[in-house]
Amino acid sequence: MAAAEFAAAYIALFTAHHAADYLAQGDRMSARKAGWTEQGPDGKSVRHTGWGANQLHAATHSVAELLALGLLAAVVHLPLPVWGVTGAVLWIHLTHSLIDRRWPVRAWMCHTGSAGFVQRGGMPLVDQSMHLVFGLFPAALLIAGGAS
Repeated sequence: MAAAEFAAAYIALFTAHHAADYLAQGDRMSARKAGWTEQGPDGKSVRHTGWGANQLHAATHSVAELLALGLLAAVVHLPLPVWGVTGAVLWIHLTHSLIDRRWPVRAWMCHTGSAGFVQRGGMPLVDQSMHLVFGLFPAALLIAGGAS
């Protein structure tokens, strides 16, 4: 039965991921979650870390995941393990926060021979792939592993 929990959890997490990344995230949060620089009152550049926007965005993902998994459990009557769901949501929060700092995506691309793809605008595609491979897939395994 763990295969059914894995598949159902992955679809719920995939749906929540897209809702949080595309429906709930505005341009301002997207631009600020990796840090930004602006001109201060004295005319000098002021660098902001972006951790506040980053954590707000990751928390948006956590809420979307809990809603999607809760709906899954309630509507389909699929029992989901509390510890598996908790671990999955925390794992996605951590991995999403890190990937969205953007330097891990750039480093991955530059160290795997894809530096030219960075210049051609490929970072958002690799960003999404990293979220699915390193975030959602292991999270669904955590849920399915706790359900068996």
